[in-house]
Amino acid sequence: MIKKLVENSFKSIDEGNYNTSIIDFSHDAISLKRKILDCKAKSQVPIITEIKFSSPSKGVIMNQNNNTDLLSISTEMIKGGAAGLSVLTQKYLFNGSVNNFVTIRKHASIPMLMKDIIVSEIQLDCAKNIGADYILLIMDIFDKNLAEGDLDKFTKYAHKKGLNILYEVHHENEFKEILKFNLKKHDLIGINNRNLNDLQINLQITEKLLKKFDKGKNVIVSESGISNSNQIKQLRNAGADAFLIGTSIMEKNEHISNKVKELVNII
Repeated sequence: MIKKLVENSFKSIDEGNYNTSIIDFSHDAISLKRKILDCKAKSQVPIITEIKFSSPSKGVIMNQNNNTDLLSISTEMIKGGAAGLSVLTQKYLFNGSVNNFVTIRKHASIPMLMKDIIVSEIQLDCAKNIGADYILLIMDIFDKNLAEGDLDKFTKYAHKKGLNILYEVHHENEFKEILKFNLKKHDLIGINNRNLNDLQINLQITEKLLKKFDKGKNVIVSESGISNSNQIKQLRNAGADAFLIGTSIMEKNEHISNKVKELVNII
């Protein structure tokens, strides 16, 4: 599946889906890391809510009718206390778009992650233009040499553009590698509980990696498969600092704000 995701990104690039030269929402990046630490200081659970309408594993999660729906969803997430917003910009399998991101960016002042399968600097240029604060770099893509350059090249280019990075790992060797990497002040490490090769979810991935390796001062985001307070408590006890949650919140439809609020205020 990871190769299919990469192929889809190159297809999107070839189709011009990341051509944003006439858009300029660039700004000094807002620190999601600082927001996470502030939430923790207030005894709140830092939740990064994700706006995605489809996924490879679930198919269609919610039908999007217009920009009003999009703004209603993001507004409800922010109202519920989301620390940050993750917005899918990948067209294929996720039904995301750059336009969705821009629509939300115009109205949102909290940190925003451009969630995509990054394989080219073209996508990083796009991220800067549309006002992203963070971009996602998936370690497996770089370890398999599936992108147009190595991790170091993409890291330097992103930082040069003023973008912060969420590095995503799943396997032990990836986590070990990123812990040795020279992370900048506001960068984060995400542990994806979903294996992107077979799409299977195992929440024990976060627990296993944090038990085996010392995270040091790094801020860890646990991603995928999280839907309730017991899971968050379990992952928080293991050492996760924040939680990226999409499907279980999007499925709530008109109760999105209440769902986010419920997760943010877990004791």
